[in-house]
Amino acid sequence: MTAGARKQYFHNLFLLLAVGAAPAQASTCYGRVAQGSIAGAVALPDNGSNFEAYSRLGVSLGRTYVHERVREVMTDAYALLAQRRPATRYVYGETGLAKGGRMRPHRTHQNGLSVDFMVPVVDAGGRSVALPSSPLNKFGYGLEFDERGRADGLRIDYAAMADHLHALSEAARNRKVGIKLVIFEPALMPALFATARGAALRKLPFMRGKPWVRHDEHYHVDFAVPCEPLPVGGARPIKAR
Repeated sequence: MTAGARKQYFHNLFLLLAVGAAPAQASTCYGRVAQGSIAGAVALPDNGSNFEAYSRLGVSLGRTYVHERVREVMTDAYALLAQRRPATRYVYGETGLAKGGRMRPHRTHQNGLSVDFMVPVVDAGGRSVALPSSPLNKFGYGLEFDERGRADGLRIDYAAMADHLHALSEAARNRKVGIKLVIFEPALMPALFATARGAALRKLPFMRGKPWVRHDEHYHVDFAVPCEPLPVGGARPIKAR
């Protein structure tokens, strides 16, 4: 065996041992996004080459847990985008608690299948930047975009958002995960559908009608993964409004 072959052999052996030693992680969701819980939820990575969490505080408080299959879809989509538009910065928002259940102020996000994605934005110079996040703007959730998609010197990058939704759809299909619902502010949707991906995006299950709160600074996605019935004594349903 040559030195190169021996090196490759031990490298492959190390990978096999590492995989074998890794604890099996299996997420099980219960009930529905508005009345549910989860076992075996996984934390999302804080950041990557082209994405980051909305708030270090939110991460430390355990508000970015999801079903393992949702994490796979999300990281796959970000990997696709890193190749297709490496200069774009993406930010994900709140997702859920480690055991699910009500996470105020959200009315869904209860069983690991709901994710908020902050809108990608560009600055006055057209440079992609992370959506500003601080206690003063409710960690991004307090920003108010006008009918032109502008706020505080920033504007929504609809093409980047469309590419992200397309990548999520592609990754979900490859992972055999469904997308059950997408929520975005109705007044801003024409600009989204006017992008190059617009025709394809119309096939996604966007919420019909007006959301109970404005979804202008983020878009909400509910993924579809088979769940078990909610155990007796589980969370009570929350009426959306």
